[in-house]
Amino acid sequence: MKILVTGGCGYIGSVTARFLRNNGHEVTVVDNLSEGHRGAWDGEFHELELLDREAVHHFLDGHQFEGVIHFAARAYVGESVEQPLRYWHANVVPVIFLCEQLEGVPFVFSSTCATYGVPMTETLSEDHPKNPVNPYGNTKLAVERLLRDRDLAGHGSYAALRYFNASGAEPDASHGEAHHPETHLIPLAVQAALGQHGPLTVFGTDWDTPDGTCIRDYVHVLDLASAHLAALKRLVGGGASGAWNIGTGVGVSVREILDSVGRTTGSDVPFIEGERRDGDPSMLVANPALAKAELSWEAEWTQLDTLIETAVQWHRAHPQGYSE
Repeated sequence: MKILVTGGCGYIGSVTARFLRNNGHEVTVVDNLSEGHRGAWDGEFHELELLDREAVHHFLDGHQFEGVIHFAARAYVGESVEQPLRYWHANVVPVIFLCEQLEGVPFVFSSTCATYGVPMTETLSEDHPKNPVNPYGNTKLAVERLLRDRDLAGHGSYAALRYFNASGAEPDASHGEAHHPETHLIPLAVQAALGQHGPLTVFGTDWDTPDGTCIRDYVHVLDLASAHLAALKRLVGGGASGAWNIGTGVGVSVREILDSVGRTTGSDVPFIEGERRDGDPSMLVANPALAKAELSWEAEWTQLDTLIETAVQWHRAHPQGYSE
C-alpha cells in the first residue's frame, strides 16, 4: 500500500513508518519538525505545515494514497490546560484540511486513553464513558467524532487507536524516545539511573494502590506500530470503522518501573517524593479484548524488563537523543 504518515519524524510515528516499510509498504512521511527529529526517518520525506490549508491541498494534489495514519499533534497535557486554543487549533484543524483532500481514503488516527477521563472501572473498555478532563483529551475525542461523522456521510472509514502509555525503543537501539522537554516516566527514570538527568520526582506515594504509587499500562512502541497496520488493513479490506484500546491489559506501578530500571541498568533510580498532581488517576489500564477480537492484535512485548531494556540501550547509545 501507498501510505501517508503525518508526524512521521516523532517517536511513535517514525517507528510505525519503519514498521510499515519493513512490511513491504510504500511510505511517505510529512512533518513540520516542530517536535519531531529529521534523523528519526530516512525514507521519503516532505516538510509540511499541516496548519497551512493551501500547502496541505497542494501537497495532496500531487500524491495518491491508499491510507493515511495521522500522528501529528501536540501532546502535553499540562500545556494543553495552559494553552487550550493552541491545542484545539493544532490537533483538530489539520484533520479537517487532510480530510478535505483525502475523499474516501481510510484514516487511522492516533488517539489516547485521555478520551475516557477519570476511570470508573478497574480496566477501561471502549464503551466506558468519555469525559476528558483536559483540553488534550477533549481535542482527541473531538477528532474521533469528526472522523465518525465523515464515515457516516460516506466520505471515508476510520480507526481511532486509543493508546495507553507508549514506551520502549527499537531493539537495535537505533531509534527511541527523545522529547524536549521529556515528561514520560520510563525515559526520565532511565536517564536518572544512567546519570544523564537529575533525580526523578514521584508524584504521590499515598495512592490507593498496592504500593502507593500510580499504576499505568505500558505498551511497547513496536506493538503500537503493528496495531496501526492491523487497523489500516481492516479498513482497506472493507471492515467497519471504530475505536480500539491499544494496551497490554496489565497495570504496572511507578515503583515497579523504578525497580525494573534498577535491574536493567544495574543502578538504583534516584528519586524524590513529590505531591500528587491534579487530574492524575490512580490507575489507567486498558481492556484490549476488542482489539484482539476485531483487529487480531495483541501486545507481544509483555515482559517488563525486556521492554525497559530496549529503552535503556537507546539512552545509553544516544544520551543526547537525536541532537547528536
